[in-house]
Amino acid sequence: MVQANREAPAVRDERWMKTDTWLLLSFVLGYTLEAYIFALAPVATNWVKEPPALRSLLLSWAPIWLIIGIGIAGPLGDWIGRRRTFYLTMALYGVGAVGLFFSGTYALILAFLAVLLLAAGGEMNMIMVAVHETMPTKHRSKAAMLAVNFINMGGFIVAGVDLASGSGSVSFQRDMVVCALLGVLAILLFARTRTPESPRWLLRKGRGEEAAAELARFYGAEEVEARRAAVMRAQAAAQAAAERSARSNRRRRYPPLWVRLVAVIFVAFADTTGFGLLTYTLGPVHFPHDTSFIILVTEAAGFVTGLFAFWADRLSRRWLLLIGYVGSAVLTLIAWQTEAAWVRDIAIFYGLLVVLNLFVNMAYITEDTLKGEVWPTRYRARFTALCRFVSIGGYIGTIYWTASFTTGQLIFFNLMVWCLGILGALIWFIGGIETGKGRDIETASGVGGAELLELPAPTAAPGPALAPGQMGR
Repeated sequence: MVQANREAPAVRDERWMKTDTWLLLSFVLGYTLEAYIFALAPVATNWVKEPPALRSLLLSWAPIWLIIGIGIAGPLGDWIGRRRTFYLTMALYGVGAVGLFFSGTYALILAFLAVLLLAAGGEMNMIMVAVHETMPTKHRSKAAMLAVNFINMGGFIVAGVDLASGSGSVSFQRDMVVCALLGVLAILLFARTRTPESPRWLLRKGRGEEAAAELARFYGAEEVEARRAAVMRAQAAAQAAAERSARSNRRRRYPPLWVRLVAVIFVAFADTTGFGLLTYTLGPVHFPHDTSFIILVTEAAGFVTGLFAFWADRLSRRWLLLIGYVGSAVLTLIAWQTEAAWVRDIAIFYGLLVVLNLFVNMAYITEDTLKGEVWPTRYRARFTALCRFVSIGGYIGTIYWTASFTTGQLIFFNLMVWCLGILGALIWFIGGIETGKGRDIETASGVGGAELLELPAPTAAPGPALAPGQMGR
C-alpha cells in the first residue's frame, strides 16, 4: 500500500461537509430508534393481560434480545463492514415493525419485539463504532456525544406517543407506536444511502484504493487531503507531547487491555443497571400507573442535560465520567434517606428523578462515547460489543434479583451500583488517558495516529460523483 507524502503542506483545515451532516443524522436517528424500541417493552406491559409471574420476563425481554443482537453484530461488523451491518439491522427493523402491527397476543408481541431488539442491539453497536471512524477529528467528541444524547429522545417519544394515545384502545396505542417507528425508519434509510463505508475499516482490511475512492466520491479530493493533514498535525502534536514527557521523566504509556476492559465494563454496567432499574423497572413494579410518565420525565431531563455535548470537544472525558457517577451516587443516597417523604408526595419523587438524571445522563453519554473509542479499528466493533454484552447481561440478572425488593431496597441497591461506577471511573481517571479535548481517534485508541496517512492519493471514484456544490457547507 502506498503511503501519503508526509511532507505535503496542509492547504486548509478540515471542515464540516454535507456528508458529515448525513452521517450525524443517521447516527442520531439510529440511536433514537434503538431507545424507542428498548422502551417499548415496559410500555407493552399495558397492552396485554400478561400473567404476573411473567412480568419480569417482559421487562428482561428487551436486554436479553439486545445483547443477542450485540453479540452477533460485533464480530459481523468487523467482518463485513459497518455499512452492510447497518442495512441488515434496518431490514430487521422493517420485519419487526410490520409484525408488531399485526400482533394481538402476548406471544406475538414478544416474538416481534425480539426481532426489533435484535436489530436495535446491532444498530447501536455499529453507531458507537462508526461515529468515531467517520466524523472529522475536531468535531468527533461533539458528534459522538450529541448522537448518544438522542437515546433519551427515543424513550421520550415512545412514552409521549403512549400517553397521547392512552384514551384510545390498546390496538390504537400499538398502531400509533408502530407507525411512528416506521416513519423514523424511512428517514433513516434515506440518510444511510448518502453515507460512505468507514474508511478506517477499509484500510484495516487492506482495501486502501477503495477507501480513497469512497472518500473522494463523498467528500472530494481536496477535503480528503485536508483531513489527512489534520491527522498529520495531530500526530506531530502527540509526538511533541511524548518527547516533552520523556524529558521530564513522566512519560505515560497507553493503558493495557485489561485496564480498558475493567474500567469500561464497570462504568457500562453501572449506567445500564442504574438507569434501567430506575427508569424501566421502578415503574412497572412499584408505580404501575406511572410507567410511561416516569420514562417521559427521565428521558426529558436526560436530553436537556446532554446538550453539554455541544462543548464536548473542549471537555475532559475523564472528569465528566467521574463527576457523573459521583453525582448519581450522592443524589441516590439522598433519595434513599428521604424515601418516607417522596413516597407520600409524588412531586418530590419527580423532582429527585429530574436532578438525579442530570448526573446519570452525564455519565451515560460519556461512558457510551468512551467504550467505542479506546479499541483498535480492527477489533473496535467486537470489543465494544463485548463490554456491552457483559454490562447488559449483568443488568438482566439484576432484574430478577431485585424483583421482590421493596422500593427502599431497590434505591439502596442502585446506590451500590453507582459506587461500582465510581470505581470504574477512578480506574480510568488514574490508569487511563484523556480521550476528549479534541483528541483524534487514533490517539484515543492508541494506534499511533497514522491510519489515514496510509490512504493512497485520492482519485475520483468510479461511478457518479457528487457535484462540487453538494460537498461544501
